[in-house]
This record gives sequence, structure tokens and C-alpha cells, in this order.
Amino acid sequence: MGKTLSQKIWSDHVVRSGSGLPDLLYIDLHLIHEVTSPQAFDGLRMNGRSVRRPDLTVATEDHNVPTENIDQPIADEISLKQIETLRDNTAEFGITNYPMGIRIRASCMLSDLN
Repeated sequence: MGKTLSQKIWSDHVVRSGSGLPDLLYIDLHLIHEVTSPQAFDGLRMNGRSVRRPDLTVATEDHNVPTENIDQPIADEISLKQIETLRDNTAEFGITNYPMGIRIRASCMLSDLN
């Protein structure tokens, strides 16, 4: 039986696989945002690690940004804190961050991968 698209992508990126262990994958380009990345950066700090390929990691402020009046300060305190934390973390780890308002955005739909 043939593989699904996700199975093909997964198997093409396995670096190491072991019985009873999770696969170690090579990630070509790592996209991060302000909501879930703080935990990852905290984990790196706690373990004394760096981002292995900051040149292949890109951050974008996209979950908590206003859709209108982006020239105004973010009113929601939690959203603002998440954006500020992303900016601090990307600066500390040498990662390119595309802040809100920048006109460089890309979308990839599954149909684009076929």
C-alpha cells in the first residue's frame, strides 16, 4: 500500500530511528510564532542548549497581532507580552523575526506540495 503525503515527508526526514524510541527528524525550515515558542526557548535555556540552525529558523508575529490599526500599541496585555517575549527570544538566539506590519508573508497550502 502507498504512503500518505505526511508519511512520505516524515520518512524522508528521519535521521535516526530506534525500537521504542521516537524518531529523530531533520527539519529543513523551522517556523515559530509567539504563542508556543516561549516554552521551547525556556527548555533550551534550562538544558544549556542553543538553536542549532538559527539561519533555518524564522519567527513571525501572527497569532496576537491586530488585524486593523497595527500602528497602534497592542491593547491586550497577554498578547503584548507574548509578542515582546518572541522578540526578546529571537534576539537572544539570533533568529530572524518578521514583526507585525512587515509585508513579507507566505502561505503554503497542501495543494502546493503536490
